[in-house]
Amino acid sequence: MSDDWSLPPYRFNPESDQAPEPEAAPEAPRTGKSAKPEKAPKAPREPRPPRAAAPKVFGRATKPRPAKPPRPTRPPREPGEGFRWRSLYEWTLSPKLRWVWLTLLVLFLIGAATAAAGSVYIWRKYLTDVPPLPAREELFAINRAPGIRFQDMDGRQIAVRGPRYGERITLDQLPEYVPQAFLAAEDKRFYKHGALDFQGIARAAWVNWRAGRIVQGGSTITQQIAKGLFLTPDQTLRRKLQEAVMATRLQKILTKDEVLELYLNRIFFGANTYGIDGASRAYFGKPAAQMTLAESALLASLPKAPSRLALTRNMGEALKRQRLILGNMLEERWITREQYEAALENTPVLAPGAVQDEGDLGYILDYATTEAVKVAGENSPDLIVRLTIDSRLQAAGSKFVREALRTDGAKAGAKQAALLAMTPDGAIRAMVGGTDFDETPFNRATQARRQPGSTFKPFVYAAAVERGVLPTDTRVDGPVKLGDWEPGNYGGGYAGTVTIADALAKSINTVAVKLGQEIGVDGIGELSRRFGLTSIPARPDLAVTLGAKEVTLLELVGGFQVFQLGGQRRPAYIIESITTVGGEPLFTHSETAGSPVYDIANASMMVKMMKGVLERGTGTRAAFGRPAAGKTGTSQNWRDAWFVGFTPDYIAGVWVGNDDDKPMNKVAGGGIPSTIWRRFMLEAHVGKPARDFDWLLPDPVPETEEDPRNPFYGELASDFARAADSLEGQAGDVPGPLEPLAPGIPGTPGVPGVPGEPGRPDPTAPPAPRRPAPQIPAGEVIPY
Repeated sequence: MSDDWSLPPYRFNPESDQAPEPEAAPEAPRTGKSAKPEKAPKAPREPRPPRAAAPKVFGRATKPRPAKPPRPTRPPREPGEGFRWRSLYEWTLSPKLRWVWLTLLVLFLIGAATAAAGSVYIWRKYLTDVPPLPAREELFAINRAPGIRFQDMDGRQIAVRGPRYGERITLDQLPEYVPQAFLAAEDKRFYKHGALDFQGIARAAWVNWRAGRIVQGGSTITQQIAKGLFLTPDQTLRRKLQEAVMATRLQKILTKDEVLELYLNRIFFGANTYGIDGASRAYFGKPAAQMTLAESALLASLPKAPSRLALTRNMGEALKRQRLILGNMLEERWITREQYEAALENTPVLAPGAVQDEGDLGYILDYATTEAVKVAGENSPDLIVRLTIDSRLQAAGSKFVREALRTDGAKAGAKQAALLAMTPDGAIRAMVGGTDFDETPFNRATQARRQPGSTFKPFVYAAAVERGVLPTDTRVDGPVKLGDWEPGNYGGGYAGTVTIADALAKSINTVAVKLGQEIGVDGIGELSRRFGLTSIPARPDLAVTLGAKEVTLLELVGGFQVFQLGGQRRPAYIIESITTVGGEPLFTHSETAGSPVYDIANASMMVKMMKGVLERGTGTRAAFGRPAAGKTGTSQNWRDAWFVGFTPDYIAGVWVGNDDDKPMNKVAGGGIPSTIWRRFMLEAHVGKPARDFDWLLPDPVPETEEDPRNPFYGELASDFARAADSLEGQAGDVPGPLEPLAPGIPGTPGVPGVPGEPGRPDPTAPPAPRRPAPQIPAGEVIPY
């Protein structure tokens, strides 16, 4: 075996030799600095030495592999020819790819049409009522509320309210750290994004998704201005879309610095204070230009939650957020480490008496301010507003609510309550929107919508009475099944046949549902809206009979007032008069007659039935020794408890529950709400003589139609009476067989018929005995 492992030399196929490329024309030599000497051509490589034939090896094929066919050669590319676009164009239009392009075209058209339709739908549904944007010079005064001095019904000043704006400031009037503190608190990337911060929105969505709740927002400062100046604070899709549109419009007419200035001058800081200068003067007693870094960061903590972080009552939480803001400023290198540490050491001190506490009047002042602005206008001068509020009753109502929740409410898991009281003409004398206005300014008397439960039943019964049902009519309290719905009674069990009056007094659920079936839910919806309960739909479902539709306490009390006034409706009001500080009269409430919405005879029956609620029904704890009518109510799973009642002098309603809709520990309308109502009404009627409703009418006598068979049965009864008298006269006191009235007349008593011949007498039959009259046991009702 040979040791030669060399291979034979590779031989080129003469057919695959390419023709030499023509030499290119020599380029003109470059001139200037950029000219470079041409490189010398490389020497051709020497051919490799031939390889020896491969020896025969075990396991290897000895036959040489067939040579591969030569690859077709491309024609030489012309100088400067580059990429062949024509070839790409021809490839894209090839028949094999036409269906791909056709599919992509169809998908594009469908997507464009869908996007256009979606845009039109969103615009028409959510954006048609976007408010117009005012001129640039009006933005600092738009929707700016006037200052107001409030007086009670006796003319005593009870509060001074109105926004404290301070002076309008520009960025160059402030220390640099003042606006930076607000950027660190609300929008660190303010100068890096447009009206919307899509990066911030995505970050907030991710954080909220991981937390399972909303813990971070993605609104920019521009969006906050749009919401504060032009929109409501509702957390709805409509408001968010409108906010984005208004922010984009603002960004088009204002520079970034102008947007920040507008924000600092109009932002709300709590305690009726707006704007950085007004807040600095209110809290620290100095203009904004003199604020320290610590004070600036502390104020920057307020716009996120001005009530919860109020400096007068929750300074600790506000300082925690202040430290977070200072840390953000340090991270952004807007302040030094020395400034950061100095700000932490120098805790801001509030100016004495700078912030007023409105106490129990806060809910009233919020509501009255809104009503005053509606009357006087948004850009009106400072005003003097005289209210219908009775200061004595307002203080008493607030006291009774707090005491009831502190004692009975603590045991029963009830944390909030509301009270509203009015006179028959609609004047609001007391309004308690919660236990603590400083803790939460949400007014549960006018803003909270809750299920009224059985407190809604009087409107169901009123609709039934309007269609002819009387208090003395009866219905069967028994099981009711409507599909999967099986309404039962409180405590279970059934009472059987009951009158309509007792069913309302004892709040029997099954009778209310049956009445709703009889009269139809359309009638209930129409009457409710006629009485002022506009939140009840015109065509509700049958669950409305048990109070499943949400209402406000103000609506519910207004609806009950129709009964108090004998069928008249009067709108509630809280403003008696409005004048300017200079004495110019702007508004005076005019006494007008109520609008008749219900028949007085029907209202009389309803008031008498609702009296039974306090006398023998579910509201006996509300009775206080005077003629009064009302109704208790408890919503599903003990979430809401109500009592609404009235006398000839006052009407008042009480709600008890929790803001988070958490069930209470079996708190019913006849419990805590009735107790609060009773204590308030005792205070309200001090010095007033006891009197009943002077317009009540006698109850109607039930009318029955005469049966056309009555004359016949009347004559027959007379004949039997005469015959009985005649026979008794003949027989005396000794009972015996009856004699026939006329011999031979078939069917006559005492004359039996002939067997096999109906109607013929049988002379062989013995005389028939006299049938004794049926006896009814004493004390039982005779069945008809």
